[in-house]
Amino acid sequence: MEGKVKTNMRKTLTRKDGVAAVYGGGVLGGGGGGHIETGLAQVEEVFANGTGPELVTLDEISPMATTACVALVGAPSAEDTSVSTDQLIGTVRDLQSSTGVELAALMTNENGPATSTNGWLQASALNLPILDAPANGRAHPTGIMGSLGLHKETDYQSTQAFAGGAGDRSLSGVVRGGLNTTAKAVRKLSVLAGGMVGVCRNPVSIARVRENAAIGAISRAIDVGRAHMDGSTGRDKIGNVVDLLGGKVQVQDTVRSVDLRKEGGFDVGEIHIGTAELTFWNEYMTLEISGQRLATFPDLIMTLDTETGLPIVSAGVEAGQNLTVITVNRDQLILGSSMFDLDLLRGIEPIVKKPIAS
Repeated sequence: MEGKVKTNMRKTLTRKDGVAAVYGGGVLGGGGGGHIETGLAQVEEVFANGTGPELVTLDEISPMATTACVALVGAPSAEDTSVSTDQLIGTVRDLQSSTGVELAALMTNENGPATSTNGWLQASALNLPILDAPANGRAHPTGIMGSLGLHKETDYQSTQAFAGGAGDRSLSGVVRGGLNTTAKAVRKLSVLAGGMVGVCRNPVSIARVRENAAIGAISRAIDVGRAHMDGSTGRDKIGNVVDLLGGKVQVQDTVRSVDLRKEGGFDVGEIHIGTAELTFWNEYMTLEISGQRLATFPDLIMTLDTETGLPIVSAGVEAGQNLTVITVNRDQLILGSSMFDLDLLRGIEPIVKKPIAS
């Protein structure tokens, strides 16, 4: 898809790759995609027992082989989230047993601080490779936006295995039905589980992935993370990332106000930084300065701590912080096919009360 890069051949992922993917995903998450702490914890668990999974290109797997997408569904601001390793692995097993399909690889739904490495645990445990082709090369709010074009097939029946929560909130299972219905059901289940569930969903052919996914985007996240980590100061880190992605620093100022609301399992609201206004639906949707629109989803809009360079997700922004806002035009990103679907983009407008598709 857009911004496609040439990927390397099969390689065994290292802990260093994982850490870089977390920080690179933190930038490419665009305000969503989970938390850096969650991603780093996943990386440590993956490599606690040695080597990580293999990262493979689409050319190394038969186009008729089957993969499935793993995701984390929920609101990043939720404070009672719990998704264990066993639950994550269990979703893959449950999907295979419920569909009778043998998976040849796993793929993640998006790039984000906790999602670029999502699937590495499951793949390591089940001896499966990870595709260097997430459904999207940046984070997005809804499952439909990572459905690889399946939402256009009106008679398509979705299968989604889910698990999450701890104690009395623990739940797991499999839902089947129309894509919109099952996506909404899993979102509601994430609320019951404390705010987050792990999901393995919608087995598809490698051929469909090739037509709809963000090819090479995991490698891109690792490269962005390495550039970020190479900086010696926060400003260096931000500059390295902006240079690599062909982006722009739009504002460096103090956070004046944050309005965050939980609506239907999402974080929704507005943030004011100096004269800039950012709207978000988990991820940042618009950036305006003094009323002038400078970036609109799926353009990348991201906040970073000016002094440390740490990517700060929308749910982590607080009044008084000194933040730098960067943008990267969509043409510079590796995006999945859903990011060019005007119907999906129009669906953002009633949430953030801003024009998006136009």
